[in-house]
Amino acid sequence: MAKVKAFSYLRVSGKGQIDGDGFPRQRETVGRYARTHSIDIVREFTDGGVCGATELADRDGLAALLDAIESNGVRLVLIERADRLARDLMVSEVILGQFRDLGVEVTAADSGTELTAGDGDPTRILIRQVLAAVAQFDKSVTVLKLRAARERLRRQKGRCEGRKPFGSRPGEQAILERMRTLHRKPPGGDRLGPYEIAARLNQEGLASRTGKPWHGMTVHRILGRV
Repeated sequence: MAKVKAFSYLRVSGKGQIDGDGFPRQRETVGRYARTHSIDIVREFTDGGVCGATELADRDGLAALLDAIESNGVRLVLIERADRLARDLMVSEVILGQFRDLGVEVTAADSGTELTAGDGDPTRILIRQVLAAVAQFDKSVTVLKLRAARERLRRQKGRCEGRKPFGSRPGEQAILERMRTLHRKPPGGDRLGPYEIAARLNQEGLASRTGKPWHGMTVHRILGRV
């Protein structure tokens, strides 16, 4: 009996989690479900350091997954649990709607719940929305705790730094200047767009902060700050 082919999608929300146990734990849960249900995971997609409230703008992995689905016969995506797709309920429903429109089933490996169930069954819809709502609530509590911790540090030390913008770390300023140069309109020529700049940076071997290839949305976001 031929195995069902599937893609897997893994996401961690913090940069510090990229080298932690987040990806291995998710990979193990998804792999165990796949082995139990005779599923062959043919490709893995990941997003590291991406907030669960982000829809698609900063999700290179999710964007690549959707692109692969449109040119591949795979119609099953496995994730560890519902909040790995999105913690925000509205974002979750938007993303699941995109998969549903493509005829793709998204399954949470920890519970076996089909998150894309769109047959109108009220129980399945309720389960999907409750899972997303609980994840959203947990995220809100975490945000409140982190905010309180930042305020405490600010009172103790007088400052509390967040994530530094691109260009502030060693070696990034030269890449930022190259990005600006490519963005300037040359005499008699056309200004390069973010996706063209990203392609040029990748061709020149200039690394992004995460080490992944440059993406047009990332370039657009950086240039919007400078």
